[in-house]
Amino acid sequence: MSDSSAHPESGPDTVAATGQLTGILRRIADFGASVEGMFGEGDHPAFIQIDRLDGPVHAVIDGRKTTLFGTNSYLGLNFDPRCIAASEDALRRWGTGSTASRVASGNQNGHVVLESTIADFYGRPDAIVFSTGFMANLGTICGLASQGDLILYDSHSHASIIDACRASGATFKPFRHNDPADLDRLLTEATVPASRILVVMEGLYSVWGDVGAVKDLATVAKRHGALVLVDEAHGMGLYGEGGRGVTEAQGADHLVDVIVGTFSKSVGVIGGFCVTSHPALQPLRFLARAYLYTASLPPAVVASARTAIGIIKTDTALRAELWRKAERFCRSVQALGYQLCAEPGPVGSIRMRGKAQGLDMWRSLLARGIYVNLLIPPATPGGKVLLRFSVSAAHTDEDIDTFLGVLSDLTKVAQIA
Repeated sequence: MSDSSAHPESGPDTVAATGQLTGILRRIADFGASVEGMFGEGDHPAFIQIDRLDGPVHAVIDGRKTTLFGTNSYLGLNFDPRCIAASEDALRRWGTGSTASRVASGNQNGHVVLESTIADFYGRPDAIVFSTGFMANLGTICGLASQGDLILYDSHSHASIIDACRASGATFKPFRHNDPADLDRLLTEATVPASRILVVMEGLYSVWGDVGAVKDLATVAKRHGALVLVDEAHGMGLYGEGGRGVTEAQGADHLVDVIVGTFSKSVGVIGGFCVTSHPALQPLRFLARAYLYTASLPPAVVASARTAIGIIKTDTALRAELWRKAERFCRSVQALGYQLCAEPGPVGSIRMRGKAQGLDMWRSLLARGIYVNLLIPPATPGGKVLLRFSVSAAHTDEDIDTFLGVLSDLTKVAQIA
């Protein structure tokens, strides 16, 4: 079990106190009680604490050596010696943080060079770096669209995209997941000019692990004259000959106006970015409030990100090793009788029959030293209960064999989804 301080006890006094609350406090307390009651006794997925990291995919959780199959460190670069050395050097030379936004006193040489690095990586003339991937979507989408505009977004889009749509002031509507025909219908029915429509999709959807129909969707959008934005948060470093994501892999670069991404997956740090080829979009940084009013990335993070992007650009062997391990793992999981939500890839989900089976399997895996992500409604498309996994180039073949062995053992006692 995790530290008991993370699990407040409930009892008659707590219930009575909650019952006396009204308004905002009552609504929040009721929500908290529903979350706690959702999982019952035992380890709670929301409160798992990693006590120590022994590299990108190995940890100690509650005193138990654990292999992390729920990390987004696809290439293991958060522990790469080159990235750590660059980070340490920047830490000594520039200190721990910028203490200000980019437009105040937080615009350091490292930020400018990082923007040049990411723009060059994507072969585009301009880039803007944000403090998180969430802020990259929030700042970019809110900077592009406003009242009177229309945003059409894939129904499986990340929460940061949906929150950005809400905050933009624009009208927004979802189209069916990966469905060019439904997007075409919405564009045809739109009552605003196509030049005021922004179409948003992802390159790789991280809940199911399925690839976005970027080229087909973008083709439809451009035929109508709409702007196209693709979120390559999970695709960067994994897909495409140069590691630039699904947009590159599908040959859709010429159809995409803006690419948004994050440094918190393959790059191994924190931060986000957008890149564009449109000169008209260069003033975007002055319209993106998430850029204007947020402290800039710490120098150590900037230096590590720049180094990692260079590795992604040049080390194709690392990406090939990731795919070898991911495909072997996924094929083996399927051979055990488990149903995956998408074609084999570095991130995916195993379908469970319901919350009870999902929670039992998640706890059983954790008890055997395997950490994955338990995803439940409303955070999952179609109301499915899923065990999400991610494979890293840093996993050893022994790590993968151990996970497969545990899954094989569990099939003898659990009903397979």
